[in-house]
Amino acid sequence: MDLAVVLVLCLSCLLLISLWKQSSRKGKLPPGPTPLPILGNILQLDVKNISKSLTNLSKLYGPVFTVYFGMKPIVVLHGYEAVKEALIDLGEEFSGRGAFPLAERANIVNVPFLLLVGILFSNGKTWKEMRRFSLMTLRNFGMGKRSIEDRVQEEAHCLVEELRKTNGLPCDPTFILGCAPCNVICSIIFQNRFDYKDPVFLDLMERLNEILRILSSPWVQVCNNFPALIDYLPGSHNKVIKNVANLKSYVLEKAMEHKASLDINNPRDYIDCFLIRMEQEKQNQQLEFTLENLTTSVFDLFGAGTETTSTTLRYGLLLLLKHPEVTAKVQEEIDHVIGRHRSPCMQDRSHMPYTDAVVHEIQRYIDLVPSSLPHMVTHDIEFRNYIIPKGTGVLVSLSSVLYDDKVFPNPEMFDPGHFLDESGNFKKSDCFMPFSAGKRICAGEGLARMEVFLFLTSILQKFTLKSVVDPKDIDTTPIANGFASVPPPYKLCLIPL
Repeated sequence: MDLAVVLVLCLSCLLLISLWKQSSRKGKLPPGPTPLPILGNILQLDVKNISKSLTNLSKLYGPVFTVYFGMKPIVVLHGYEAVKEALIDLGEEFSGRGAFPLAERANIVNVPFLLLVGILFSNGKTWKEMRRFSLMTLRNFGMGKRSIEDRVQEEAHCLVEELRKTNGLPCDPTFILGCAPCNVICSIIFQNRFDYKDPVFLDLMERLNEILRILSSPWVQVCNNFPALIDYLPGSHNKVIKNVANLKSYVLEKAMEHKASLDINNPRDYIDCFLIRMEQEKQNQQLEFTLENLTTSVFDLFGAGTETTSTTLRYGLLLLLKHPEVTAKVQEEIDHVIGRHRSPCMQDRSHMPYTDAVVHEIQRYIDLVPSSLPHMVTHDIEFRNYIIPKGTGVLVSLSSVLYDDKVFPNPEMFDPGHFLDESGNFKKSDCFMPFSAGKRICAGEGLARMEVFLFLTSILQKFTLKSVVDPKDIDTTPIANGFASVPPPYKLCLIPL
């Protein structure tokens, strides 16, 4: 038989199978745009800004609709009411972690991806065990207590001193702002912090930063729609795997060092606590506390606890440069409540409504993780008169909640007034969901909130921010908007007060 005929027949079979699979599920799922065979709805989505594409589709199909990423249906939740109903009211049913093909491919080659198992990308018993243990251990080592605040204050002091070394000259704050939150999490996981000039630390920071940049690129969004590309084509996704392999090797090395010097009666940090639990659970046939899960859980905390906070800080300073009138009001409040010599503390926040509103508005405006991490329904469920089969992926549009114009008038504008009442008091909002919501809400929310507040107030207490260009010319549009919103590179001058 002619080769061309064989190829045509194979392609026709693939198209028929694709159409059959899509039509067989279509009657059960919420409505959505008609998918193309194999391609799905990829041509109707802007891979550079998927959240904007989803907003446009919601205008046609409502707050709950279905899109096809390749041949797989994904149910999209758009708007506060739909997100709340799913993640909070039906939290258990929507608590599964959806597929992340690049992560899965990394695991096949025995290189756990940044967010693969451990806490963020696991399911079922593994997820529950790792999350419960990690939250308990982090609390024991200070999360939510005074001791972790002491660590953040100490690192804030180191951050200020490092910024002072710029001598008021133009500098790119990316690296320095990454060091501070990374050192806080390192002090919990590895017991001690790094010097900002440590070559190992420099390498770790660069690899973490590169991973986030690549994850947020349009190419990775395409790869996640068509996983076969990961296996057969070259591209930046291979850098992710390489960087993760290097970072995993470092974490494993630290774990082995801890194991050699472990004192079960005197745990020093997170790794020690995990090793002790491993010993206690070694007779358990359904073993969750393994060296592999230790390495990955540490990596989860190390990676996620660094890049998200540092990106928020970097984006925050850019917005403050763009809006000097906001910066001036924050510094006025700092002078009034804290002064110039005492270190900021979390108790100050309740007396600083404007600063608190600015921090919340930064997190709302930057929309750090526009579509959250992928969810999955844990069993067949009826949702708003639709039937969503077990295992179906769910995409949560956090952008639609953070940019709800019914709650935040003119959401496209950076305005701290979104979180202030008529009397200038801080105003909470149920639509403030930068850390997601429900059972999969970010485990490090408390630490992240503390770091952003203390680091920003410490910087503004000691420095005047000066832009190297006219504030009106500053562009705050993210350079990537896939997995995370990445701010454009910029320089600023920090003038000591």
